[in-house]
Amino acid sequence: MFNIVLVEPEIPQNTGNIVRTCSATGCKLHLVRPLGFEVDDKHLKRAGLDYWNDVEICYYDSFDEVLQKFKDATFYYFTTKGLKRHSDAEFKEGDFLVFGKETRGLPEELLKAHKPNCLRIPMVGDTRSLNLSNSVAIAVYEGLRQLDFQGFKVEGQLHNSKW
Repeated sequence: MFNIVLVEPEIPQNTGNIVRTCSATGCKLHLVRPLGFEVDDKHLKRAGLDYWNDVEICYYDSFDEVLQKFKDATFYYFTTKGLKRHSDAEFKEGDFLVFGKETRGLPEELLKAHKPNCLRIPMVGDTRSLNLSNSVAIAVYEGLRQLDFQGFKVEGQLHNSKW
């Protein structure tokens, strides 16, 4: 579906939650070092529950390595500094959704170099930012909505027929 890129994530619980989102949506996860945790961290594993084996995860030593490997791909950069809303992008399957570290976001040089593809999730007032795992979920599900959730189970079923 989509490629989620976390550049130098710092909080294991966020990455674990993102693993779960990737499992539920068929997204591939790309982690750019340095990571602020060990991949065997108990908090990381607990947040991702038993979804780790369902997700393809790739590791890189730099974001440039990701860009070089996927030269022809479309990259969107999620930042509080973006001038366009996340819902203004026209997502397609295989796009790369890039997120920065929790404490600083993505480097400004990177944002300046890719200004047309910098997206902001709208917030009220002076809110500094949303939680990283929430931001990833918002972005992924906006992309899925645009693709009309093709191939997804969109209806549930109650166990109690007296609803």
